[in-house]
Amino acid sequence: MLDANLKDQLKAYMENLRQPIELVPSLDDSAKSKELKELLEEIEALSDKISLREDGAADVRRPSFAINRVGSDIGVRFAGIPMGHEFTSLVLALLQVGGHPSKASQEVIEQVQSLDGDYVFETYFSLSCQNCPDVVQALNLMSVLNPKIKHTSIDGALFQDEVEQREVMAVPSVYLNGESFGQGRMNLEEIAAKLDTNSDAREAEKLNQKDPFEVLVIGGGPAGASAAIYAARKGISTGVAAERFGGQVGDTMGIENLISVPYTEGPKLVAAMEQHVKEYDVDIMNLQRAEKLIPAASKGGMHEVRLANGASLKSRTLVLSTGARWRQLGVPGEDEYRNKGVAYCPHCDGPLFKGKRVAVIGGGNSGVEAAIDLAGIVGHVTLIEFGAEMRADDVLQKKLRSLPNVEILLSAQTTEITGENGKVSGLSYTDRESGESHHVSLEGVFVQIGLVPNTEWLKGDIELSQHGEIIVNDRGETSIPGVFAAGDATTVPYKQIVISMGEGSKAALSAFDFLIRNSVPDEEGAAA
Repeated sequence: MLDANLKDQLKAYMENLRQPIELVPSLDDSAKSKELKELLEEIEALSDKISLREDGAADVRRPSFAINRVGSDIGVRFAGIPMGHEFTSLVLALLQVGGHPSKASQEVIEQVQSLDGDYVFETYFSLSCQNCPDVVQALNLMSVLNPKIKHTSIDGALFQDEVEQREVMAVPSVYLNGESFGQGRMNLEEIAAKLDTNSDAREAEKLNQKDPFEVLVIGGGPAGASAAIYAARKGISTGVAAERFGGQVGDTMGIENLISVPYTEGPKLVAAMEQHVKEYDVDIMNLQRAEKLIPAASKGGMHEVRLANGASLKSRTLVLSTGARWRQLGVPGEDEYRNKGVAYCPHCDGPLFKGKRVAVIGGGNSGVEAAIDLAGIVGHVTLIEFGAEMRADDVLQKKLRSLPNVEILLSAQTTEITGENGKVSGLSYTDRESGESHHVSLEGVFVQIGLVPNTEWLKGDIELSQHGEIIVNDRGETSIPGVFAAGDATTVPYKQIVISMGEGSKAALSAFDFLIRNSVPDEEGAAA
C-alpha cells in the first residue's frame, strides 16, 4: 500500500520510537481487511520495535486495529484504514504510543494527566475531512497521556450501518461513554478544557494578571496572524486573543491563489501561520472569545476587551480581526436538522452521503465547487441558486454542467428544509419566476451562501455597516481612535486570504504609527 518514498519517510520516523509497540488487528474476509493487513505488515517491517500480533482479542469492528505499548495499558484503536488526511494521525499514534514525546505544552499535558474518571471516546471521521485529524490526534494523545482515557477512531464511510444507527451525519462526531460529546473541529486544549470543569476560572485568573499590551490582536486568522507578526517586529508588546487560531481558513480544503504557493490546504496554512507567529515574542491566548469592547476614556489610553470566561485584557491599541463564519439560510428546519442532514462542509461530510441525494444551496464559486466534489460521491446533486444565473467562474460552471448526476435550479428560493425521524428528508423551494412551490426529496443539504462577520459583540461600541462589517478607512482605522480592524470582518471588499494578510499587516503598521504619535494620557500615570 505504501510506495517506496513513503516507506523511507515512515522508516525514518520510526527511528524515534523509544519503547516497543505491537499492532493488533481484528480482520474478516473483506477486501478492506486484506488492505489493512498489508499495511500493518509493511509498518511492522520498518522497525524492530514494532511487532504484529494476530492472536489478540477480536474487536467487534472489522477491519480495525490497536496500537499498544508493550507491557502497559496504553494504546489507541483505528476502525478502518487511516490513510488520506488521517495518515498523519496514524504516524503520530505510532510515535506517541512508542514513547516519542508530544509537542503539546507542558501545561496542557499536565491538565490531561490529572483528569480523573473513566473516559471512553469514539470519533467518526471521513478520510476527506480536513478537520477530523485535529480531533483524532488530540484524543489519541490524551489516551497515551492518561490510561483512564480510551479512544477509537472510526471511518464513517466504512461502517455505514453504525453511522446510520447513530444517525451520524457530520464529521468529526465524538461520543463519550456512548453519549454525544461534540461535533466539528476541536483541538487538544478545547477537549481538555471541556472535561476540566475548573479550567475557565483558572484561565481567567491567569489572564487578569497580564500586563497591558501595546497592540492586542483579537482573532487569529490570516489578518490576525499578519498583524501580530508586523507588530512584534516593531519590538512592542503584542498579544493575540483568538477563539480558534487560524479561523475559517482551517475549514478550507484547497488553496490555489496564495501568491508564490501554487497549492496548499487550510490546516497546513494554519500550522505555518501559527509557527511563524511563534517565531516572535507574541503572547498567544487561544480559546478566548471576546464579548465586550470598552474603548479608552481618552485618545492614547487603555482599551479593554472582556472575554467570555470573565477575564479582561487591556491594550493601548487593538486590531480587530474576528473574521467571519458560514452564513445560514434562515429557513425553517435549518437549525433543527443541523448535523442531521444540514451541513456546511462538503469535504468533511460528503462521504457520509455516499450514493444518496443531496442539494447544494448557492451558485457562487464555493457552491459550484461543492456540487462538483459531491457529484463524485453521492447519487445525485441538485444545485439551487436564488438568482437568475450562477455567479461562479465560467470554468466551474462548464465543469458542473458536464456532470450527468447534477441538476441546476435557477431563480429558486429555498423556503424550508423538511425532515422525518429526526433527519433531513427534503427541501421546499419557490420558483421566483412562476411563483410555484416545489418539493425535492433529499437526504442532505449543503449550505454555501457566503459568510457573515463575527461582529455581534461590537454592536453599539463601534461603527458597523448595514451588513455588520466593521467600517474602516484606507489605514484600517475604525470609528474609535487606537482601534484598527482587518480581514473578513471589515468593509474591505473581496474576502480573500491574501487580502486579509495585507490588511492585517497594514492595521498593525497603523497601530504602531498611532502609538508613536500619541503619548499615554496623564491620568493613566506618568510612569507609563
